[in-house]
Amino acid sequence: MINVVVADDELPAVEEISFLLSQDSRIGKIHRATSGAAALKALEENDVDALFLDIHMPALSGLDIARVISRFTHPPLIVFVTADEDQALQAFELAAIDYVLKPIRPQRLAESVRRICELAEETPAKPEMITVDQGGITKLIPRSDIAYVQAQGDYARLHTQDSSYLIRVPLNDLEQQWGESGFVRIHRSYLVCMDKIETVRLQTGKAAVVVHGAELPISRRALPYLRERLAANRVRPL
Repeated sequence: MINVVVADDELPAVEEISFLLSQDSRIGKIHRATSGAAALKALEENDVDALFLDIHMPALSGLDIARVISRFTHPPLIVFVTADEDQALQAFELAAIDYVLKPIRPQRLAESVRRICELAEETPAKPEMITVDQGGITKLIPRSDIAYVQAQGDYARLHTQDSSYLIRVPLNDLEQQWGESGFVRIHRSYLVCMDKIETVRLQTGKAAVVVHGAELPISRRALPYLRERLAANRVRPL
């Protein structure tokens, strides 16, 4: 689902574009803006994949907005929707993916959505960020930085290479939520990211994995499943 901002200084135009987009099953949330400033505010407050921008708006034009978001780390895609035929070259120089002329034909707008979807699939997914509190400060850390998780009662401690963070979420809940993202339960007290395992030690009566230098025990119950996961990653001759 694609989340979008529709920005035009004429409210009827915003409503028309929003209505047409709402009929497309590929479109998720639609945020409406009747000024450039309102469009930027919508970008700050929401997760947005694409903007449908009018070019001529007071104060901040669509072209101005395109220049601003070009400096973003992950800029949303831009489609200009305008009655001005003469700004196409400048629009594409600002990396717009489409230029739709008014009056809008539904089929033409659907083509823009198709382009957005194709480009969104080609764009690497943004890392999922985890909110943690440390020393009275709230931080965001990428889940991809987490090597393993340790149970501490109703809490869980997230371990990265350089630090650890305590969150009020039971390990069982994280096991369910993060299982599809490569985290494996190896013990009642540990959940490990498979990509971060450096060594697996299988000895008589004792099994363990090494992650960032820490040796973590593998329970007898978890060992068969971990063996299966490791076997699936082996390179075999054709």
